Amino acid sequence: MMFNVVDLFSGAGGMSLGFHRHPEFQLVAAADIELGKPSAGKGKLQCNTTFLKNIGLAPAPLDLSTVPPRELRRELGLAADLHIHVLSVCPPCTGFSRQNPLNHVRDDRRNSLVQRAAEFAAALAPDIVVMENARELLRGNFKHHYDSFCDCLSAHGYRVSGANHMLTKFGLPQIRERAIVVAARAGYELRVPGDLWRGMRVRETATHVRQALASITPDAPQHDLYPGFSSELVRRRLHAIPHDGGSWMSLARHADGDELMTAAMKRIVSRNRIGSYPDVYGRMAWDRPAPTIKRECAHIGNGRYAHPEEDRLCSVREMAKLQGFPDDFVFGDTAVSNMYRHIGDAVPPLISFQLAHLCHWMLTGEKSHPRRIVLPGTSLRTEDIVQHEQEEFEYASLPRRSVSRRRAQTSGVPCRAANAV
Repeated sequence: MMFNVVDLFSGAGGMSLGFHRHPEFQLVAAADIELGKPSAGKGKLQCNTTFLKNIGLAPAPLDLSTVPPRELRRELGLAADLHIHVLSVCPPCTGFSRQNPLNHVRDDRRNSLVQRAAEFAAALAPDIVVMENARELLRGNFKHHYDSFCDCLSAHGYRVSGANHMLTKFGLPQIRERAIVVAARAGYELRVPGDLWRGMRVRETATHVRQALASITPDAPQHDLYPGFSSELVRRRLHAIPHDGGSWMSLARHADGDELMTAAMKRIVSRNRIGSYPDVYGRMAWDRPAPTIKRECAHIGNGRYAHPEEDRLCSVREMAKLQGFPDDFVFGDTAVSNMYRHIGDAVPPLISFQLAHLCHWMLTGEKSHPRRIVLPGTSLRTEDIVQHEQEEFEYASLPRRSVSRRRAQTSGVPCRAANAV
């Protein structure tokens, strides 16, 4: 039997690809308005081209903030009697993310799309709903949007579980903490990502930059695609930063430091207020996970995105591998800067493939062995998964008060935010 999947806010296809690569799921519809920078306008992100190239389905270019839920099925071209087994709804996380300081004090209008996602689920009536978003969805100043999401689904007969996860625990070679929400209709047992991993763990070296970049196949497309330097000074600045995890802070002791440092760098040094700023112009470290890959990762001045040794930005293929994409995923005919945005915006396919197996378990009652949930072509290998001596993997490092709350959620008690690792 093939299970039908609909993906809303589908982006370049990170969530969809995990289900597409599972043999018992098929994508029947997707939608994304392709909004890049707010100043660029609709359709400029060009992610639907990448989606079509890899999934074989053209997403509808819908503005989901305006489509009435009762009309969504028709807008997607779905038959009235088509049963939907899994609905993925991953509304924009920009309004929740702590990367924007204003998000601590201002409720972004895009955050209301979380409530709209629940209304879409109520209209389409899938068996399972999955969502991935910024961690602040569950514990930020505006988590009332998530509470409304839960209340709406609960009123329509769903049980909901949401928790924050450090995705390195599931094999992603990147420090990326994300909220993962799963909801199930009555009659289906609610499962959470850690359930797949109980009794197993990932070797620490499997999440390092070294293994991820070494796993790229020689014929992988877009391996050598990366933007050049904006100036010779930027090239010299990076050349002066030490290999393997070095940061611009070393420029303060460099013979040409006064010339190489930006005005902002000099101000920070003079005030001795470093904060997280060393990540700007920083190099990745070989034997640590990559930093969080954000949508504006197309410039070394935006974060620790430089290659550990070579004087350049990590390439499109390298950044994609660190974000859990398989080697055969091709980013469509678009600007290189958009390719990097497609990567940073995406649900890591290495993770969505695991979510597909989780949903399959909920739908059929058949659990996949952890070694079967490894997406081929990614940096994670089956031999990287080993026995874990602690039975309750997901609860291992939680404070006691969070454990009890987490167990309440997985048993179907109306949800509120919880943290997991």
